[in-house]
Amino acid sequence: MSEPVTCARFILLHTSHPGNVGAAARAMKVMGFSELVLVRPRFADVLSREETVAMASGAADILVRARIVDTLDQALLGVHHACATAMTPRDFGPPTLAPRPCFETLVSRAVSQGLKVAFVFGSERFGMSNEEVWRCHTCLSIPTQAGYGSLNLAQAVQLIAYEWRQALGSYPVEPRTRAPRPATADQVQGALAHWEQALVHLGFLDPAAPRKLMPRLQYLIQRAALAEEEIHILRGIAREILKR
Repeated sequence: MSEPVTCARFILLHTSHPGNVGAAARAMKVMGFSELVLVRPRFADVLSREETVAMASGAADILVRARIVDTLDQALLGVHHACATAMTPRDFGPPTLAPRPCFETLVSRAVSQGLKVAFVFGSERFGMSNEEVWRCHTCLSIPTQAGYGSLNLAQAVQLIAYEWRQALGSYPVEPRTRAPRPATADQVQGALAHWEQALVHLGFLDPAAPRKLMPRLQYLIQRAALAEEEIHILRGIAREILKR
């Protein structure tokens, strides 16, 4: 991916709650984005406030690099495509789309043309004004249930950051546990032989008329694709049966 695309800019307008700024920084960082611009926040020192830093929870580096500007025009300097966020479509202005279908086409343009993309979020109380929405090329509306569509600012930032990261190519999910070592064919046969002894000992299997019990058990174990540890468990059970 080209640098302008991966470094999408997140712009927060007139934020009033310091905690939301910190939480937004955290939401950005977990998705691999770092460029945060604030337009006339309520508190001039919002980036260093205790609540902001606490809610950033490890994303203080985003706050250190963040900028505060006076106007949306300043925040959009160098941006080729700006996406507004709004809960409901407007009668006039840029097309309103859900993030996922919008990003499917936008990301290919951004990569091929080297576009700098920005996502603009309104204030907690009033959202974005019509004039602010008109400064953008696209209006994003996060699909929610009709009866209640109110999202916290940081939640909206997280959703947009996630969808943009998915469009760019999501991070691989790293396994947190070691993959089990599969049992070998001889280990499976050893367990089956052990179980055959145990089933005869229980009286469940008649050696004189075994029918297809053992072939069916073998088919079951092979379909289960057991790990070495699971084979050891089965043999341990058989061992206890033979003791009694």
